[in-house]
Amino acid sequence: MQLIISREDLLKPLQQVCGVLSNRPNIPVLNNVLLQINGNILTITGTDLEVELSTQVLLQNSAEGNFTIPARKFLEICRNLPDGATITVDFEEDRALIRSGRTKFNLTTFSADEYPNLTNWQSEVNFTVTQSIVRRLIDATQFSMANNDARYALNGMKLETEGNLLRTVSTDGHRLAVCTIALEQDLQNYAVIVPRKGVLELAKLLDPNSEEPVNLQIGTNNLRVQLGALVFTTKLIDGRFPDYRRVLPRNADRILEGDWETLKQSFVRAAILSTDRVRTVRLQLSENQLRILATNQEHEEVEETLDVSYQSEEMEIGFNASYVLDVLNALKCKRVRMRLIDASSSCLIEDCQDSSAEYVIMPMRL
Repeated sequence: MQLIISREDLLKPLQQVCGVLSNRPNIPVLNNVLLQINGNILTITGTDLEVELSTQVLLQNSAEGNFTIPARKFLEICRNLPDGATITVDFEEDRALIRSGRTKFNLTTFSADEYPNLTNWQSEVNFTVTQSIVRRLIDATQFSMANNDARYALNGMKLETEGNLLRTVSTDGHRLAVCTIALEQDLQNYAVIVPRKGVLELAKLLDPNSEEPVNLQIGTNNLRVQLGALVFTTKLIDGRFPDYRRVLPRNADRILEGDWETLKQSFVRAAILSTDRVRTVRLQLSENQLRILATNQEHEEVEETLDVSYQSEEMEIGFNASYVLDVLNALKCKRVRMRLIDASSSCLIEDCQDSSAEYVIMPMRL
């Protein structure tokens, strides 16, 4: 069986599929990608058993058959062939013979029957939105996901449908990020937890400025996202996500508002001298004024005074500077609002002009 394809048609799809593969798979066949040929359509699939990515490209010939080929070797071969090259691959038993011009490669393959897939499942919720909406939901919350936490459900992002609302939530126990976007259609109420790798790999495929449609299919054990010729599938985390609504400080009566850029740069400077491990900065609030202070183990100090909008009682509270900066970098707005209760209670941070994203940070003991 033979396939013929141009280097330019093959390179980008192959790069995308190879991106989801594990560097050290437990099963040797997972070093390969699956090639499914139906007429002049080639479907390339890669998986690490947690996430799977498939895409389709056009061949210059017609054929039928399923085969595997070593993924990264095939990618490096394609990457290092000259522009405009035509690639011919002949499959013979457990070998793949690759030719382009006067260059030949002979690679070992596995049977396509050995290749696993995540395709056999049923979706419970099926809807279509734009790429920009899904990317916005991910960008607004992904930084708060835990990494290798013993509470396995925190090592991912909650994806929730509620009426006409689509929501993402992530937390590592110290901070919480929630983003909610209203859709034009009503959906069945449903909630799943997408694993960290699935979230990060999906974000790579989405264009934040694209209004192209994305179809999402949510099932009991899998999430599938279709973007044109790309089909991305990820397993879901089987666990219980914390009740984020109980964490949101709705009764916060001390309100600080300030310029986003000014606050961000001030926290960046204060973080320079904060202690490396805990990154604590001290916030002193008085009428229309905020002082940001930090010290370190060498007894070095930084102090910065900002003009803000604040009309409540004076107070002092400490935060991890990195957590605050993560929130400010996610907001990217003109003015920021911080809702506070007291020095021992969590703080809610949001965009003054857009309430779709809410962030909660736990204070640090001073």
